[in-house]
Amino acid sequence: MLKHLFEPIKIGKFKIKNRVKYAACSVSNFNNPDGTVSERELARMRVVAKTGCGIITNQGAYPDKEGYGKGYARQLAIYDDKFIPGLRKIAEIIHNEGAVAIQQILHAGRYGGYDTGIALQPSPVPQKLRHYRPVREMTKEEIKKVINDHAEAARRAIEAGFDGVEITAFMGYLLANFLSPFTNKRTDEYGGDLEKRCRFMVETIEAIRGKIGDDKLISIRLNGAELLDEVGGSTEEECLEYMKIAEEAGVDIISIVVGWHESSKGALGRDLPTTQWLYLAERAKKHLKVPIAFGPRFGDPRLADKAIADGIIDLWEICRPALADPEILHKAKEGRFDEIKPCLGGLMCLSTMFHDLPYICTVNPRIGHEIEPEYEIKPAVRRKKVVIVGGGPAGLECAITAAKRGHEVILYEKEDRLGGQLIPASKEIGGGYVFLDLIRYYEVQLKKHGVKVYTGVEVTPEIIMKEKPDVLVLATGATITKDYDEVNGVKVYTAIELLKDEKIVEEIGDNVVVVSGERAGLVAAEYLAKKGKKVTIVEESKKIAKDVIPTFKWRHKLWVRELGINVITEGKIKEIRENKCIVKTKNGDVEVPADAIVLGGPRKPINGLWSSIEFLADEKYIIGDAVLPRSIAYAIHEGYKLGARI
Repeated sequence: MLKHLFEPIKIGKFKIKNRVKYAACSVSNFNNPDGTVSERELARMRVVAKTGCGIITNQGAYPDKEGYGKGYARQLAIYDDKFIPGLRKIAEIIHNEGAVAIQQILHAGRYGGYDTGIALQPSPVPQKLRHYRPVREMTKEEIKKVINDHAEAARRAIEAGFDGVEITAFMGYLLANFLSPFTNKRTDEYGGDLEKRCRFMVETIEAIRGKIGDDKLISIRLNGAELLDEVGGSTEEECLEYMKIAEEAGVDIISIVVGWHESSKGALGRDLPTTQWLYLAERAKKHLKVPIAFGPRFGDPRLADKAIADGIIDLWEICRPALADPEILHKAKEGRFDEIKPCLGGLMCLSTMFHDLPYICTVNPRIGHEIEPEYEIKPAVRRKKVVIVGGGPAGLECAITAAKRGHEVILYEKEDRLGGQLIPASKEIGGGYVFLDLIRYYEVQLKKHGVKVYTGVEVTPEIIMKEKPDVLVLATGATITKDYDEVNGVKVYTAIELLKDEKIVEEIGDNVVVVSGERAGLVAAEYLAKKGKKVTIVEESKKIAKDVIPTFKWRHKLWVRELGINVITEGKIKEIRENKCIVKTKNGDVEVPADAIVLGGPRKPINGLWSSIEFLADEKYIIGDAVLPRSIAYAIHEGYKLGARI
């Protein structure tokens, strides 16, 4: 069906089986602290190798013994020949699946110095983000040494069996620091005009080519846009010039990336359309002859196939969509698009990595646990009848996982549709539709694996007694409670009921006070403001978004500002009067217009049924928000783990 995506391409002497390049996908933090390859990482790479990609790029390894290039707690190292045996195992895993193997070399530069406490970069431009280390300007001697470090690292990669290397001139790492006028203020031959800022990159490419020869591949990842206009970063036109100069220097592949870690605008989240950055590749393709690999936010294989057919890109570079569903290529090739588990674009993977933890995926609980037998979906020793109460993400994931193992699974949902809190979450103004995509995926899987589903049924002990389950799972989720529907003529709603019912939005009035700046309250406030309502958030604590993951916290704060939402922190509603409420703050009482009040929290678990089921099943479990309201990642992961061990 996707004939362009799966046609071969020749790059250098290598015939590549399809047009898909697996990106290095950040740093997993699965390896050993000394930079050696762990068994956990090898198990993960076996999954990556089986994705079917024609080129697979291994995650970035830092090239310097001093460790200035090390940006992450368990980043791979390649500064010594002692690392070759471990890397050779990865190259063999990739080759065993018929893919071309590329080793990425990643000197983190401005974001490095994990163990040294000091980061190196061209000029001593202070950090914008507090969690990175203080910076020091590099001497010319250090520049020459780092260039040689890259060349020696490339030699080791080739000796380990890789077919080429990739250098990282993007996202705020060292080569990008030299390219960008934001971080390169040098006045010598390595700074100043555009060509001088490119000198470090050119000399690095030439040094690598001198070590590995002409018959091996050199890929370079370059920013199509830095998104650093407010601090004097490179323009998009300059980014294109960097690509032209890299091509002249002799690279074989140019991979286009977008943004730095400290960019004020997002580049990869679900708040952006999937084709947001495709124009960067289209423009580059008009000026370059070398193959262009592209993938930022570009997660649909059908769109990738069209982009290749239209001559916009040569290679689809895939990362997060393959984390969410490692079988995405195989399903796409067979036309099973409705079976692809969607990446939610919440960037949980980056949030954990930035906190020096192994990266995880919200929707794929197996990532990083491939070596652990308890995470495998194996045929059940004894087929059991499993009744699951609740059709939210925890219950849906548990049902599908248990059914895959051969259990008889019955799922009950009290609402007339599946999804639970994925439904109100889908009203998020920035890409919330993806939660509906996830529901559709679950519905397809339930049907495929024979799960019997009852919607519009509130489960009672009598229903459970009638079913006679071997296993009973409560995945009944959480809710927001309210004591009154109306106070002095002011209607009171919860964020959940408002986001589920468009009629409420139509009748709610112009002035709305949302109580709680937690995620549910924020989604409701932003949704109402987008509809033209005048919204005030009242939050008891000092900050809003306290339950939002770091990679989306700043987005919500930005939306609040852009939509003109009034925020009162350290405030509490003291009194509700006709068409207004009195908010108590540390600076005194504030009067706020209010046609309606929306309660955005706190969320409370729905688990009242638990006390009635002690003698209704042999095995009883409770998972997800029914235990404690948390994020969707906990719900999905708990549902999977229980389904895998019932």
